Amino acid sequence: MIKEFRDFIAKGNVMDLAVGIIIGAAFTAIVTSLVNDLINPIIGLIIGGIDFTSMYVVLSGEVPAGTGLAAARESGAAVFAYGAFLTSCINFMIIAFVVFMLVKSVNRIKSMAEKPDDVEPEVKTGPSEIDVLIEIRDELKSAKASS
Repeated sequence: MIKEFRDFIAKGNVMDLAVGIIIGAAFTAIVTSLVNDLINPIIGLIIGGIDFTSMYVVLSGEVPAGTGLAAARESGAAVFAYGAFLTSCINFMIIAFVVFMLVKSVNRIKSMAEKPDDVEPEVKTGPSEIDVLIEIRDELKSAKASS
């Protein structure tokens, strides 16, 4: 059983998956920074200088006025944090688009590698063996029928 597990781990697919997870985690940090540090401030400017990520509505409980989302959550109030949710949606869309572009590029490279560049056209060299045998059979039948 240990040998089977070692063989499973040694296969390329598992190693590729591990590398993908590590790169994905690092990429997620980059996208989160992109959204929080670049995109959200622009959206905040468009909607009037409000910090987009800390937008929320108090559903129940008491929250001191002017506190941020973290303070509202710490106070124990039920908050509807739509700004954080929209930030997560933007993160997802960016990550999904980049993954789509990567998969599309990899598929294009794979298809170019699989088809040879110099495909020679098929040249007809004459009748095949089956065609010749059928012709001989037909000639024998016609010679037998005429005798």
